[in-house]
Amino acid sequence: MMHCTIHHLARSLVLALLFSLFSLPAHAHKPSDSYLTLRADQTGIHGQWDIALRDLDFAIGLDEDGNGELTWDEVRSKHADIAAYALARLKITAGELPCPLTAGQQLIDQHSDGAYTVLMFDSTCNAEKIKVQYQLFFDLDTQHKGLLRLVNRKDATTTAIFSPEQASQEFVVADVNKWQQFSDYIFHGIWHIWIGFDHILFLLSLLLPAVLMLKAGKWEAASSFKAAAIDVLKIVTAFTLAHSITLTLAALNVLALPTRLVESAIAASVILAALNNLRPLFQGKRWLVAFIFGLIHGFGFASVLADLGLPQSTLVLALVGFNLGVEIGQLAIVAGFLPLAYLLRRHWLYQRAIVQVGSGLVIIIALVWFIERAFNMRIIS
Repeated sequence: MMHCTIHHLARSLVLALLFSLFSLPAHAHKPSDSYLTLRADQTGIHGQWDIALRDLDFAIGLDEDGNGELTWDEVRSKHADIAAYALARLKITAGELPCPLTAGQQLIDQHSDGAYTVLMFDSTCNAEKIKVQYQLFFDLDTQHKGLLRLVNRKDATTTAIFSPEQASQEFVVADVNKWQQFSDYIFHGIWHIWIGFDHILFLLSLLLPAVLMLKAGKWEAASSFKAAAIDVLKIVTAFTLAHSITLTLAALNVLALPTRLVESAIAASVILAALNNLRPLFQGKRWLVAFIFGLIHGFGFASVLADLGLPQSTLVLALVGFNLGVEIGQLAIVAGFLPLAYLLRRHWLYQRAIVQVGSGLVIIIALVWFIERAFNMRIIS
C-alpha cells in the first residue's frame, strides 16, 4: 500500500512539474503590469496611469503600418482611443457617487520592460474614502496586474495590487496606517516571488538534488532528512543574504546595472543551476551558486520597487516589507517542496523524470529567456 501511495505521489509530482514547465510564459520575469498613481488633495483626485504600449497595441492596435515597431506619431494619433479605452475600465466612487474622470495629456516613459504611455487624468471628487474598480486588460490577460500607489494630502502612501480576483478595493484617503503600508509591501514581495517564474525555477533547480547524494557520478537517495534540510537551509540562506544586499543597494541608488544585463544574467543562472543537476559541477557548493547569482536576482527584485515609484519617506519600510514578503513566499515554496521530495527521493520517477528530464526542460525554457533578453528578440510570441 505504501509503495502504491508513493508511486501515485511521484506520478502526480511529475505531471504537475511538466504542466507547470510547459505553461510558463516565454517572457516570464516581467508579466503584464500597469502602474496607477492617485494623488488626493483639496481640489480632488489627480491620476497618472502608466500602461505598457505593447499591451495597448494588442488591445486596440497602435501599429498602423504593421511593421512591428511603434513610432511617436502612431501613439500620438491614438491618444483619444487610449484614454477612452483605459478610463472606461477604471471607476472611482466616493460613497455611492461616481467620480467622473477627465483625461489630460499623455506622455511616453521607459520602464524596466519597455515603453509605456503615461495618461494623466483628474476628478473633482473630494472624499475621505474611495472605492476603486479596476478592469484593464482582465478580459485579455488573466495574469495582468494593476499596481496602485495612493498618495494622500499628507504625502502618506498606500499601495495595492489589482487582479481579476481583487478588481475592486476600498481605501481611506484621509489617513494611512503604517502597519497597513508594511503589510502591503509584504504582499508585494510574496506575490512577486510567486509570479517570478525565473526566480522559482532557479531556486527549485538548486533544491532538486538536496534529497539526493552523488555517488560514482550518479544520484542516489539521501539517507537523512536532517542532511537534506541543512543543505536546503544553506541554499536558501545564501540566496536570501545575496539578494537582500543588492536589493538594498539598488533601491537606495547606490549601485545599478542595465536591465537587459540583469535579466539575461538571471536567465543564465537558471540554465547553470539546472545544468548542474545533469552534469554536477558544484557538488557540495550549490549554496555558493545561490549566493553569487542571488546578487543578480536582487537587482531584479529592485526593479519592482523602482517601477512602483516609491517616495523616499517610505523606502526603508518598503525595503524591509518587500524583502520579508519575498522570504515568506520563498519559504512557502521550500516547505511544500522538501517533505514531498524527501518522501519520493528513492523513486526512479524523482531521480530520472523530475531531476533529469525536469532539469532538461528548465534549461530549454531558460535558454529561450536568455536569447530573448540578451539579444532583445522574440522567439515565442
